[in-house]
Amino acid sequence: MESISVFEIIKVGIGPSSSHTMGPWNAAANFLKQIRTNYSIADVKEVYVEFFGSLAKTGIGHGTDVAGMLGLSGEDFKVIDTGKITEKVEAIKNSGLINLGGEKVIPFIYGEHLILNKKRSLDYHPNGMIFRAVFIDGKELVQDYYSVGGGFIATREASSYENHCIRTLYPCHSGADVVRNIEKLGLNKISDLIFQNEESWRPRAETEREALYIWQQIKECIYKGVNKEGILPGGLNVTRRAAAWNTKLLGDKIYRNIDEWFQLVVDAEETFTTINKWVSCFALAVNEENASFGRIITAPTNGASGVIPAVLMYSQAFTEHTSEEEIIRFILVAGEIGTLFKKNATISAAMGGCQAEVGVSSSMAAGALTEMMGGTPAQALMAAEIAMEHHLGMTCDPIGGLVQIPCIERNSMGAIKAITAANIALESDPAKARVSLDQVIQSMWETAQSMSDRFKETSEGGLAIAVNVAEC
Repeated sequence: MESISVFEIIKVGIGPSSSHTMGPWNAAANFLKQIRTNYSIADVKEVYVEFFGSLAKTGIGHGTDVAGMLGLSGEDFKVIDTGKITEKVEAIKNSGLINLGGEKVIPFIYGEHLILNKKRSLDYHPNGMIFRAVFIDGKELVQDYYSVGGGFIATREASSYENHCIRTLYPCHSGADVVRNIEKLGLNKISDLIFQNEESWRPRAETEREALYIWQQIKECIYKGVNKEGILPGGLNVTRRAAAWNTKLLGDKIYRNIDEWFQLVVDAEETFTTINKWVSCFALAVNEENASFGRIITAPTNGASGVIPAVLMYSQAFTEHTSEEEIIRFILVAGEIGTLFKKNATISAAMGGCQAEVGVSSSMAAGALTEMMGGTPAQALMAAEIAMEHHLGMTCDPIGGLVQIPCIERNSMGAIKAITAANIALESDPAKARVSLDQVIQSMWETAQSMSDRFKETSEGGLAIAVNVAEC
C-alpha cells in the first residue's frame, strides 16, 4: 500500500467540491499533459469531455462543468483569480471557443463538447469522466478518469498519486500501525512519528513551513468569510450568516485587518455559549466561501472544509495551546488520520455519503486536538474513533446539487462533535475502550457499501428529495 503525505490530504483547494470540482479540474490538467507528452496542443482539432453518474447528476451545482472548461483552458485553481471564474466561463459559452491549454483556440460548444450524462455511470467509480481529443490527422486520444475524493483522481491503469508512491520508513496504514511504530521508537506523540515519515517527501523545515502556510490560509479564509454578506450563488437564495454572527459577537468593536480581528476574537467573552457560537461561525465562514468558488483548505474534502479550520481556530482563540509548533503538530496528526480513511475506506461522498466527508474531517480534527491538549497517542486515536462513530451512516443529500444545504451547517456540527470527542477521550482510559479506530473505519466502509446510491451525492434521496428543488 502506498504511503500518502499529510499534505495530500490537507491542501489548498477551490470550492465548491473536491470530488466534483477539483477532481475534474485535475483530470483536465492531466489530459492536457498527456496531449503535450504524446502529441502537441497545436495538432488538436477538437476536444470533448463527458461526465457520468454522480458527477453529472450534481454537476451544475458543484461546478463540475466549470472545472472541466477552466481545466482544459490551462487555468490552475491554486492561483486563479476566483473573482473572474464566472467571467471566464461565460466567455467560453458565449463565444463557442476555448483556448486549449492557453495555447490554441478551438471550437467548444457547451452541450456538445461538454456533456453531463445523467443516465449512465462508469463501472469503476461513481465519479467517472472521459476526455477525448481529436487531432488534425484524424487520430484520437481517449482517457477515462475517476474523481475518488479529496481532489484525487485515478484511471483504470493507475492512481492519481502514482508519482508519489513512496514507502516511508515507518509505514502507517492503520491505527494499529501508528501504535506499533510509536512503541517501537519510544515516542510520546503521534506527530513525532509523522515528522519522521514526512521526511520521505521533504526536509522537516519544509514540512513545518507548509503546515504554517496552511494555517495562514485557514485564517485568511475564515476572515474573508466573516466579512462577506449577501446571497450565495446557485439559485437556492441561501443567505450568508457568518458575517452577521461575527458582528453580533464582536458588538461595536472595530478592526482594520486580520490580525486586529483575531485579537478581538481572542479577547472575547469565554462563556460556553459564546465559544460554541464562535466555533460555528468559523465553520460557516469557510463553507460559505467554499460554496461561492472561494479558495479554501481541502481537509480532506471541500464539503468538509470548515471542520478542521473551526477546530484549529478554536484552539488558537480559546485555549493555551497557541505555539507554532502546536499548530504544526495539529495539522500533521489531522492529516495522518485522514490518510487512514483514504487508504482503508473512502473520503468520497459519492462512494460513502457524508460520513466520508464531514465524518472523516471531524475524526481528523478530534485526534489532532486531543494531542494538542496533551492527550496520549492512544487518547488521540480514541478521539478520532469517537468522532467517526457518531457520524456513521450520514448521507450526502445536497439540495439542488449545491454544497449549501445541509452541507454548510453540517460542518459546524462536525466541529462541535470533534471538540466533544477530544474532551471525552482526554477524560478516558483508552485501554477500556471497546471500539478501535480501525474497527470504526471498517464499519464506515461497510456502511458505505451498503448505503443506497440515492444517498451518495446524487441528490436523489434524503433532503434533496424532501425539499423538492430542481438542480440549480
